[in-house]
Amino acid sequence: MENTINITLKVWRQNGPKEKGRFETYKLANVSTDSSFLEMLDMINEQLINENKEPVAFDHDCREGICGMCSLYINGRPHGPDDDVTTCQLHMRKFKDGQTITIEPWRSAAFPVIKDLIVDRRAFDKIIAAGGYVSVNTGGVPDANAIAIPKVDADEAMDSASCIGCGACVAACKNGSAMLFVSAKVSHLALLPQGRIEGARRAKAMVAKMDELGFGNCTNTGACEVECPKNISLSNIARLNREFLSAKFQD
Repeated sequence: MENTINITLKVWRQNGPKEKGRFETYKLANVSTDSSFLEMLDMINEQLINENKEPVAFDHDCREGICGMCSLYINGRPHGPDDDVTTCQLHMRKFKDGQTITIEPWRSAAFPVIKDLIVDRRAFDKIIAAGGYVSVNTGGVPDANAIAIPKVDADEAMDSASCIGCGACVAACKNGSAMLFVSAKVSHLALLPQGRIEGARRAKAMVAKMDELGFGNCTNTGACEVECPKNISLSNIARLNREFLSAKFQD
């Protein structure tokens, strides 16, 4: 027999970045505990549409924990009460019958609200454009073993590259810092020989762009690592600091 729960939702509603927002409360009955959090939001929107009310705007794409689009602040935690998952991987079995669930967008000056629960995360794209890439000559595919890379370096690079840019680190940080995101993007290139040529320029450019866009400073509280759905390590921040200081000495 399918288990269902009745819940109360307190949802942030805001028409745009310059509009004043507010919480609105909705009741939702007979929610399957097997449904995902986003499926639950689909249910509340269907209910609102049937009541001739405006549905809640929220972001999503893959619904497989890959794209990072589904970023929501749920009951005081980025991506909700489960560990190591994105919002689309969160299931209603994590909530209790009769519980009130508060849903907010990311709170960061660098991520202005577009509408309701959707924020503009293009600041991350601008940081990547500032230096999160390598310049290579195109052509035939090189042999996989043409450049020998120690396994420990390859593993660390892959772990860093697993960052999906969801912004949970920024949402969790009391300063709204983007250091975990930037350090992951710098690290996965800094650990590989293909990324060393532009290493100094990359670190300086990405940090400068991060500061320019209004992200806060890192004070190493570790909240970013705890809330990251992909377990990006704080050790990346230490590597970014080394890369940045080394680049300064090369000036």
